[in-house]
Amino acid sequence: MTSKAKPQPAYFPTPSSILNPDLAFYTRASSAPRTPITSFVLPPRSGRAWTVPSGHIVRISTPEGPQVGDLNIWNLSNPRERFWAARTRQLHASHVSVGDRLWSVLPFLRPLVTIVGDSLGDYGVDRWGGRCHDLLGTRCDPYVNMMLSGDGYDFHCHSNLTRAVAPFGLTEFDVHDVINIFQVTGLNEEGKYFMEPSPAKKDDYIEFFAEQPLLMALSTCPGGDLSAWGWGEGGANEEGEKKSMVNCCRPLKVEVFKIADESVLEGWKEFESPAYKGLHGMKVPLGETA
Repeated sequence: MTSKAKPQPAYFPTPSSILNPDLAFYTRASSAPRTPITSFVLPPRSGRAWTVPSGHIVRISTPEGPQVGDLNIWNLSNPRERFWAARTRQLHASHVSVGDRLWSVLPFLRPLVTIVGDSLGDYGVDRWGGRCHDLLGTRCDPYVNMMLSGDGYDFHCHSNLTRAVAPFGLTEFDVHDVINIFQVTGLNEEGKYFMEPSPAKKDDYIEFFAEQPLLMALSTCPGGDLSAWGWGEGGANEEGEKKSMVNCCRPLKVEVFKIADESVLEGWKEFESPAYKGLHGMKVPLGETA
């Protein structure tokens, strides 16, 4: 019996592909001297939004230890252009790290950010098949919580993000699928989604290079480090003992930096959307063969 070859990725990055970023440029950008322009600590079980100029570095870190964060991203001037988790999964992987990009929805389809730093980049694949910085799942929300536990709760990530973007004129309908930073997840042998406790330590971080002017919003997940996750208040630890999720929650720190040496950005420019002008066949509304 001949063994079958492993399937190739559906989207394979050739040397000149937009999926194959210039890592030398991003290494220079991420290591260049920086000037801080924004810094704040986001308390547990809360959310906040902030703006980022293009060509800047955004650093999100764990100042007190492991904590999962749910991140949304929009184009600052046009919030219809927002992060597309599903296409990012297809173009890169189910879990992302340095050199991967977070892409925007159709019809824009261009990088919002490129990941340029990740202290957990060597996490790899654990014994359960889990990986870090999750694009498989999405944000927790009060609707599924009510459906599964019967409990009302106003500080799930969906709600935290909804409150965060309200000062910028956005609503619940603008909140979208997230990247779960510092979160380890995977699919088990039955294809079911699982989550593991966050491996982050004090001052672990992930860094993004802003490819456009951005609005970003972050929730400090009410599940904290996910070591006691459960619908309702608290799950069980490995010994079966009940443990409140409140005790697993910690803050996240957000910093935005300007690259001090502007020469580092010479030759860089914001990406343009693909130049598709086909109008989806609207000139032939009955179909391709009409």
